[in-house]
Amino acid sequence: MSQSTSQNASPEAAVPGEDPRLTPVRMTGYAAGDVTVNTVLVSLNMVWVTYFLTQVAGLRPELAGLVQLIGRAVDAFTDPAMGRLSDLCRWKWGRRRPFFVLGALPLGISFALLWMIPTDSQLGMFAYYTGLYVLLSVSLTMLSVPYLALLPEMALGYDARTRLNMFRNVGSIVGIAVAIAIRQVARGFGGGPEGYVTAGLLYGLLIALPWLIVYATSWERPDFQSRGSTMSLADGVRLLLRHQNFRKLTGLFICSRISMDLVGAMLILYFTFVMGRSSDFEWAMGLFLGAVLLSLPIWGRIATRFDKSTLFVAGAIWWMVSFLPFLFAEATWPRWLIFVFPPLAGVGFAVVDLMAWSMLGDVVDEDDLITGERREGIYSGAFMFVRKLAGSLAVFVAFWILAAVGYHKDLEQSQAVTDAIREITALGPALFLALSIWIARGYLLTRTRHAEIRSELERRAL
Repeated sequence: MSQSTSQNASPEAAVPGEDPRLTPVRMTGYAAGDVTVNTVLVSLNMVWVTYFLTQVAGLRPELAGLVQLIGRAVDAFTDPAMGRLSDLCRWKWGRRRPFFVLGALPLGISFALLWMIPTDSQLGMFAYYTGLYVLLSVSLTMLSVPYLALLPEMALGYDARTRLNMFRNVGSIVGIAVAIAIRQVARGFGGGPEGYVTAGLLYGLLIALPWLIVYATSWERPDFQSRGSTMSLADGVRLLLRHQNFRKLTGLFICSRISMDLVGAMLILYFTFVMGRSSDFEWAMGLFLGAVLLSLPIWGRIATRFDKSTLFVAGAIWWMVSFLPFLFAEATWPRWLIFVFPPLAGVGFAVVDLMAWSMLGDVVDEDDLITGERREGIYSGAFMFVRKLAGSLAVFVAFWILAAVGYHKDLEQSQAVTDAIREITALGPALFLALSIWIARGYLLTRTRHAEIRSELERRAL
């Protein structure tokens, strides 16, 4: 570490044994990026596609699902390219951080425009929303892939990455809460299409500004940027696909995120049509997020004693068991009993989400040992690629099923529709979580192995 770096830091407030810049203030500033990312992703998945497009704009459910599938498919294919681009950039401002300034404004504008209804035509709405979704997705890729690639560069240690991810996860929970509140904000501005237009404009501003904070509080390592790279994107992807630990990590990550995407897309419909109490959705999500926030520090302490894959499995089992009662719940059950299950599930979700991203940085270190290159960008891009593509396919299939059984805009649905919503909400995530547990068996990148990798990398740098 350079002398200037040490002089500008606060060693007493940093993570012990880590970069002295890794202070709570800087980690909080970095987490502001996740507030924005999750505000966008969750509001689109939980409210915009599921509720706004079908219930406010009146777009048919199969077309609403196709809008998201096309937009996220285009977005997904740009992720690895964006990651590799940021790996290769040699700007004097850094490889990753300049994109925070470049992508913020188009993200805010495109998000705001998504909440307008341009026409009554089904084809016209489909074209308008698909085009804007693609623009928003590409803008988000420009921000989120370099943002996530910075994490293993800012925090090098096994536990330090978990701690930085804890701050990032808190930011994501705040973003989820902000996203869920968009229906209430729209109602506050009069409700209906006009209320959503105003809410969209306000949110567009709020998701653009935090990237200035992220830029100001994050940093890059000159020694990482100074390394040359001759590997092509195609060769890099081929090498990445042969990386055994990355393949396992990607598999368990995909399954866990599909589980969350299905819950996110279906839960508002579950409370609206199965329980008959649409407003309970915000209460249930509030309890879920509160449990996540309260349990993160506890999981963080436990994480210093166990391997990350072990905690991932424990969280997946907890989450799966806690959410299964939604398969059997009835509107006649006591209201308080329904509210018991979301916070229980949140405890398990907290560690599942925390561990997966923390494990990615360790995989990048293993790749560095093999290739001699720092390729955080392409790994983060590939991670986002498979996550977005798999999640959008899962939600598209879910909406296709609903359309096939007769889902429509009105508030009265058939028994076949409510049964489908119930099963997709509860049973679908449980099946994918069970698959993630099976994939996690024999994950080789343990705490001990990562310590050996870091020692080898440090010796090589001398």
